[in-house]
Amino acid sequence: MQINVLEYLDATSVKYPGKIAFTDGSDHLTFRQTERNAKAIGTFLARSGYHSEPVVVCMKKHPGTVAAFFGVIYGGCSYVPFDDEIPKHRIEMILGNVRPRVAICDSYMMDYLKDMAYSCPLFDYSELIQTPVDEETLAEIRDKAIDADPIYTVFTSGSTGTPKGVTACHRSVIDYIENLSDTLGFGPDTVFGNQAPLYVDACLKELYPTIKFGATTYLIPKNLFMFPLKLVDYLNEQKINTICWVVSALTMISSFDTLERSVPGYLRTIAFAGEVFPIPQLIKWRAALPNARFVNLYGPTETTGVACYYEIDRDFSPDQTLPIGKPFRNTEILLIGDDGHEAAPGCEGELYIRGTSLTLGYWGDFERTSDSFVQNPLNRFYPELVYRTGDIGKYNEFGELEFISRKDHQIKHMGHRIELGEIETVAGKLEGVRSVCCVFDSMCKKIILYYTGTPDTTGFAIYLKSALPRYMVPHLILQIDGMPLTANGKIDRKTLLSRALTD
Repeated sequence: MQINVLEYLDATSVKYPGKIAFTDGSDHLTFRQTERNAKAIGTFLARSGYHSEPVVVCMKKHPGTVAAFFGVIYGGCSYVPFDDEIPKHRIEMILGNVRPRVAICDSYMMDYLKDMAYSCPLFDYSELIQTPVDEETLAEIRDKAIDADPIYTVFTSGSTGTPKGVTACHRSVIDYIENLSDTLGFGPDTVFGNQAPLYVDACLKELYPTIKFGATTYLIPKNLFMFPLKLVDYLNEQKINTICWVVSALTMISSFDTLERSVPGYLRTIAFAGEVFPIPQLIKWRAALPNARFVNLYGPTETTGVACYYEIDRDFSPDQTLPIGKPFRNTEILLIGDDGHEAAPGCEGELYIRGTSLTLGYWGDFERTSDSFVQNPLNRFYPELVYRTGDIGKYNEFGELEFISRKDHQIKHMGHRIELGEIETVAGKLEGVRSVCCVFDSMCKKIILYYTGTPDTTGFAIYLKSALPRYMVPHLILQIDGMPLTANGKIDRKTLLSRALTD
């Protein structure tokens, strides 16, 4: 029985020692190099007295960053990742929460961290990997490890403005990676194109299957996502056949008609998550790659990443909703109504998730953890924690689960309960619209719609008045050049709301 994620790397470093594991197109690490560098870091941490504690890894997106993650785990610790994409004030809040005794940096990020309010010893990655490996010490650490030991803490935005640190363990990550791999069909010939930053949980989709199967991951340079044609060329040059991206990265390509000029011909698996995929954009992708698999993934960070999937097996019209499908093996989705009981067939309910993939909770915040990781409302006989997502869903006529909206995107307006996601869905069906986001100004009681695309605001308003009930029509429709995005590629609603309040 596997209890440690490093068992993946132990095997592939022997089976595929000289094969490239991680590369950014310039620098690369083979599986043997990845293991060697990671064990050196693990040895350093153990000999220096660091054990069973958080270790900050603050490095630019680079193959060495991945080796540092695994090195922290070899040392019996858990890694806390971030880089300079995260604002300094947010990093200071994270450091103040975690209070690490040590950080691993590259030369650039070492300078970046020096002026922080919270300080700890900073060690250079390039020096740490020169440490002679002590196999005996690492074996002793492994012998004492259990599958409930934490391996990382990633910070997500919190509704109060304070970042939440979600801590995952070996058990939850192994369960997630095994099920994700079975669903998407990863193998040694998989060539991943990584889009997500390495400080969010989305990158797990590439990093851990790579060391499980002996696959290869390209860490795609961030600047390419501003140039759709160059991005497609890169995918073809590197023969990337599998991507697991946020929706906005995919629609950035299709909305500018890039697929009519160049097709990423090696792609065979396109998985996406984070937001609802606009059907008109999905139609463009499926037309360009008729033989590829398209899989809609759903799941929060608190369940290690993805808990539910739907492989697109039929055509959808613009007025239909793309399902999130069904849960992974060893996971159950509970649909709970406002009365605390299971929602009736066809009725909406909040999604609760149960299974091994649940993370340990929020670092240093027992109150917030107990608010979200709750007793299974359908189990009155023994303690059983489930994760309360705050997402609203329902089952369609095919028995597939559909995501409706975030519970915290529900508003009460003009005596009606309104899902902002419903307005966004209708707005996204207008020809020429690339992306939309609705926010609610609770002070002025106004619904504000931001969008990117070609329609003018007057025509957009006429369309929405014809397609929505009067009480759901936005008070203000604003066209912008581009949607602000969070670090993991989702639309940054907080920034749009702040903009709405100051405009």
